[in-house]
Amino acid sequence: MLADFLKLVLGNIKRRKLRSWLTMIGIFIGIAAVVSFISLGAGLKTAIIGQFSSLSADVLIVTNAETQFAPPGSTSIKKLTEHDKKIIEELENVKEVIPRLMRPIKFEYNKILGFEFAASMPEDERQLELVYNTLNLNINEGRLLKKEDKGKILLGSEFGKTDSYVKTIRVGSKIKIYEESLEVIGILKPSSNFQLNRVVLFMEEDMKEVLDLGDEADMLVVMVSDKDKTEEVGKEIEKKLRNDRNEKEGEEDFSVNTPLEQLSAINTILNIINIVISGISGISLLVGGIGIANTMYTSVLERTREIGVMKAIGARNSDVLYIFLIEAGMLGLLGGIIGVLLGLGAAFLASYSANSFFGENIFIVTINYSLVLFALGFSLAIGMLAGFFPALQASKLKPVEALMGGVR
Repeated sequence: MLADFLKLVLGNIKRRKLRSWLTMIGIFIGIAAVVSFISLGAGLKTAIIGQFSSLSADVLIVTNAETQFAPPGSTSIKKLTEHDKKIIEELENVKEVIPRLMRPIKFEYNKILGFEFAASMPEDERQLELVYNTLNLNINEGRLLKKEDKGKILLGSEFGKTDSYVKTIRVGSKIKIYEESLEVIGILKPSSNFQLNRVVLFMEEDMKEVLDLGDEADMLVVMVSDKDKTEEVGKEIEKKLRNDRNEKEGEEDFSVNTPLEQLSAINTILNIINIVISGISGISLLVGGIGIANTMYTSVLERTREIGVMKAIGARNSDVLYIFLIEAGMLGLLGGIIGVLLGLGAAFLASYSANSFFGENIFIVTINYSLVLFALGFSLAIGMLAGFFPALQASKLKPVEALMGGVR
């Protein structure tokens, strides 16, 4: 019996091709949006976790409080200094403290002036290697900076292909930074960190000389010997620096945070985005459900004589109800299947484009079968709910009224 119902329903949908497609548009747009954005969100979260995991749980970042939402070194009242570094190094469970400078700079090449972002590299060889490994910096052209390099800079991948300066920058190119001329020693491979793709890296002493900087730092990277005590060390750093600067709790002009805290904040943002996208998609699904209900009501009006014939030859009210209910559910399910395919296709296309841009497989989208089954079940439910009242109306038609084409 069910097979006969399905055959009849599929025949009805096939006969009304254009109307069926128009009816399903709202459903598959909503489902496609949900599937693609949630899949992309999961892939983005995986990529972010992968990047933050390189810093791990045994790293603390101490920065000037005013530089959290502005270029480091731009507005800070009190800089981090060698004195702060020594205070932190004296604490128990602190293994290493690496000072870093990060500044916007005036960058001139091919007589074209621009403004770029610069960062320092430590003079200590062990610390230098640690920074390279932590940031996962790999060379594409030339070589990495070494301790003895003076008057040399290392550039992010974007400089090797950008047309901002008309003439392509290569290894050996001379760059004028403020009044100093420096040689490009290497160009990095693309990174998933957008800032690193557009960074200018100096050895620390070189950067201080070129930018005329004194004993200061924009960031102190603190390596903790025992990752289980990272939070404890972070609180101790806050306490020591607060006391040294004679500041009250909550009024510090510095900030101590861990990559895990930043990751938690980013996860919160991603979850909010998913909720908003799901809400927007829900509106689309609601519109799709209304479309199915409208189509089913129209179908009842058009097929009253067909309903009359079915009842005249013995069809029960429940049979008519099932036929129209299955048809409505089928429209929802077909819309859901198309939506899932479109959503996954969009997610994989975005993933492929991102990975091609970065040059490495960091943005991984996997098929979440639970999400797929939920989307299909939800689209089926939307279709059946939208079609319930039209189906109920059809089932209550009396054979004589139906044969005469009248609907009450």
